[in-house]
Amino acid sequence: MKCPNCSSKDIGKIGVNQYYCWNCFIEMSLNNGVIYTHQVEEDGSLSSLDDLFDESERRFSV
Repeated sequence: MKCPNCSSKDIGKIGVNQYYCWNCFIEMSLNNGVIYTHQVEEDGSLSSLDDLFDESERRFSV
């Protein structure tokens, strides 16, 4: 798996189908083969970054 934002492979698993990019500090979740991206805000809430990426860029296949 590589980050759709920075293309880094420095990805850590933080939960069931939840991942974190240690290069650009975004959180990702995987659902039905699509990667959903989120920015972690200062208060710990998540803001969606999905509108920055084409769905084809967010497709994940093994």
